[in-house]
Amino acid sequence: MLSLFERIGEGSHLSAEEVHQRLLRAEERVSLATVYRSLRLLSSMELLRELELPEGGRRFELASDGHRDHHHLVCVGCGRTEEFESSVVLDEGRQAAGSHGFRLIECVLNVRALCPRCASAEPS
Repeated sequence: MLSLFERIGEGSHLSAEEVHQRLLRAEERVSLATVYRSLRLLSSMELLRELELPEGGRRFELASDGHRDHHHLVCVGCGRTEEFESSVVLDEGRQAAGSHGFRLIECVLNVRALCPRCASAEPS
């Protein structure tokens, strides 16, 4: 399963169901329950990062130290997830942590929005 994420590379965000479907298409016989367990294990080993969406969904991406402080633009309609970087967000995170005596470990912002396709499908 980790090899799937390594093949698709950084910046790809997959749900457990999407991982399961890709594995089935690659003729790897695995149950959805096994996919969930494996994703949790790979996340706990910090080989994958878990992005928890406000709507209760989860997406997973390949973990990388060089790709730590990035942010996510998440469509609340279809779940499409795009990454972006912002030095302003990182600076604000450092300042907020420092002003409360915290030591910043990671700064991640999730922006909820509608992608162009979902926005155009909404009634005006």
